[in-house]
Amino acid sequence: MNDEIIYHMDQENLELTNPVMIVGLPGVGHVGKLVADHLIEALDAKKMIDIYSEHFPPQVMVKEDSTVELVGNRLYLAKTDKADLLILAGDSQSTDPAGHYSLCELYIGFASQFNVNRIFTLGGYPTGIVNEENYVIGAVNNVEMIDGLKEQGIQFNPSEPPGGIVGASGLILAFAKLRNIDAACLMGTTTGYIADPKSSKVLLGKLCGILDIEVNADALDEKIKNMDQIVEKLKDSVIGEDGEEYYESPASDEDLVYFG
Repeated sequence: MNDEIIYHMDQENLELTNPVMIVGLPGVGHVGKLVADHLIEALDAKKMIDIYSEHFPPQVMVKEDSTVELVGNRLYLAKTDKADLLILAGDSQSTDPAGHYSLCELYIGFASQFNVNRIFTLGGYPTGIVNEENYVIGAVNNVEMIDGLKEQGIQFNPSEPPGGIVGASGLILAFAKLRNIDAACLMGTTTGYIADPKSSKVLLGKLCGILDIEVNADALDEKIKNMDQIVEKLKDSVIGEDGEEYYESPASDEDLVYFG
């Protein structure tokens, strides 16, 4: 099965104002995915395109009504006073290297088709440290973007992340540069072990500052509250001989999930 695209909007009569693409696919801590999903809900975004591929996992997702649908990604349109947002979100990234390249080429093709002038990919930056203050690290495909992003509180550290950026969040920047589209990857710091709505809220705030838009974050606040309760249940505190507090690992993989 080749990459399959199903359109839900009339593309020929679609007029966009200052179009910006936001990419938030599953990754470390689901940080980017949570932001993208929240934007879609909060801004009442409309689905434009369904994307299915043989490079996605061979599975279906079970919906609330117990019916199933193929694993896939989707492109949504959300209109704001400052810009029209094309939001790429969904269920999965590619399961193989070739798929990452072909799908990212497809995503950049959409950006070109709709005359996108900027792209922001969203992800998580794993620190392995619990209870640290969250911040956002950036990487760009055009050095001229850095000063403006620094003004919005995005941190840029030499050669960081040290291992590079794996997956769509990084590849899209390189593909966008080939099309002369400015792009930045914004990474919220996270432990890297669990879904992290707290990091997502920080990342959402930075993104809204960059785009000069306001988005209600109440739904993320509720997710943060729920996740804090889950973490408290998982933690079994132990006081060591040095007086420090340590935490035992959960009993099973089902208790604590790592999103790579």
